[in-house]
Amino acid sequence: MSSLLAQNLIFGLLVGGLYGLAAVGLSLVFGVTKILNVSHGELLMLGGYAGFWLFTLFGIDPFLGLPLNILLLVLLGVVLYKGIFARMTRLGEESKIKNTMLVGFGLGIIFQNVAQRLWTANERGITTTYSSSVFTLFDVRFPIVRVASFLIALFVLVALHLFLKRTYMGKAIRATVQDWEAAALLGISTDRVYLVSFLLSAGLAGLAGALVSVGWHVVPTMGLDWTLTSLIVMVLGGLGSFVGTFIAGVLLGMTESLTSFWLGGAYREIVALLLFLLVLVLRPQGLFGTKEG
Repeated sequence: MSSLLAQNLIFGLLVGGLYGLAAVGLSLVFGVTKILNVSHGELLMLGGYAGFWLFTLFGIDPFLGLPLNILLLVLLGVVLYKGIFARMTRLGEESKIKNTMLVGFGLGIIFQNVAQRLWTANERGITTTYSSSVFTLFDVRFPIVRVASFLIALFVLVALHLFLKRTYMGKAIRATVQDWEAAALLGISTDRVYLVSFLLSAGLAGLAGALVSVGWHVVPTMGLDWTLTSLIVMVLGGLGSFVGTFIAGVLLGMTESLTSFWLGGAYREIVALLLFLLVLVLRPQGLFGTKEG
């Protein structure tokens, strides 16, 4: 019994790492620009397909191909931001959230239908010589692929934290989050900050999608589930706390896994939503966020 419980905790931890990685990208772009990109899950889906086809057509190892995967989604991010979202950055906050959310829904539907037309509704996943490799520690099995995905997610989180703390652009992003008008008066190009934030978000979605394709599977309709999960994790963690968002993703993954273990898979999402509602009522700023004012 104890080994089964530990196994489920580890499984939840590894899944939660991907939840956190996906949510950090959404939290970043919303925290900086107030763009609520609800097509974030579809970007993750496209990242998954990019990783799959790079491996299938060109034989590029899914982990070695991660930089190329990120680059492809960043290029798509440039097109989306310059062509659509940049036009909304000067709207009032409420109008910006509403308009970008509607645009995001439209983009999500377009991406989903294009993916289904191009690649059918069949599940796709990457199978390599090490896909089924595991190592055992204290009677708990650790899948190599999922452990590697978790470590990559953790590394990216640390790199993002250092980028925001120690680079000029990172400090400009933090200043824009606090007060974009004051940042502009100090000579910071808020347009450039918004663009960089959006591209970072798209790149993180591409990375998360590639890791999903090698550890799980991708389908054209997966985007909405990942968007909803990312929104839940973002609220749980609290806006402005990327470390808190990642930890919230891990907590959500472990909660879902333990719920499946004790109550059955049918209750997994129900308990996760109850946790979300409980935090929203008792601590609206999130587990790691701070109150405004």
